Amino acid sequence: MTLRIHALFHTDYEDLSFIKHWANNHHHRMSVSRSYDNDSLPAQDSFDWLIVMGGPMSVHDEEKHPWLSAEKHLIRQAIDTGKTVIGICLGAQLLAHCLGASVQPSGVKEIGWLPIRLTPEGQAHPLLQDLPKQDFTVFHFHGDGFDCPEGASIIATSEAWANQGFIYQTPLHKQLGTWVVGWQCHFEVTKDSLVKMVANGNDAIQSGLKEYPKTVQSAAEIIALSDKYIEENNARLAAILNRIANSG
Repeated sequence: MTLRIHALFHTDYEDLSFIKHWANNHHHRMSVSRSYDNDSLPAQDSFDWLIVMGGPMSVHDEEKHPWLSAEKHLIRQAIDTGKTVIGICLGAQLLAHCLGASVQPSGVKEIGWLPIRLTPEGQAHPLLQDLPKQDFTVFHFHGDGFDCPEGASIIATSEAWANQGFIYQTPLHKQLGTWVVGWQCHFEVTKDSLVKMVANGNDAIQSGLKEYPKTVQSAAEIIALSDKYIEENNARLAAILNRIANSG
């Protein structure tokens, strides 16, 4: 089955990265909106999946970024109509916010290659059976965090922040075999996209190194570790996406 996948971008330097490779390999159709660049948002009947990408802003920054209001409406409609909706970093925070959960600064920044672990709910979840049962290392770049939305399951945690991901399903989603999934981490980064993220986020990295030296790595360390972790994390994301695609 060919999927119509639409992505919401929030910055020029955080793109689909490996997700685009996965979609192309499976002959899915991709489209993108850049609300920050005055792109129109899609009609609900024009896509099967909605992927909400990361960005440097907060979910509460509607005064500075008025287009966030329209995006939230689109996300809420997509959830209510039973679409598969996937959120990454800011995207996960937007999903949680649209589901009524609190999204606020987590009290600590996590930037770099840091471990997470699946919760018992995550270990048992059918979408995550290809992920390790023990700690594994992923790429983080966030300071805000979300509470667990009502009716959702927290699927991963870290030492610094308890809620690293969630999965949510309404009865309609269960009927359709679709899912709402949010991850704080960036499984999708490739070597090229990581370099862009680090270069554009250097100010946050420098301030984070001073405030949170245990959970923020230098740009040089992040790039040096990328060869060790990117391929296995892309493979994990592919496994999750395959299970989502095959559950409908």
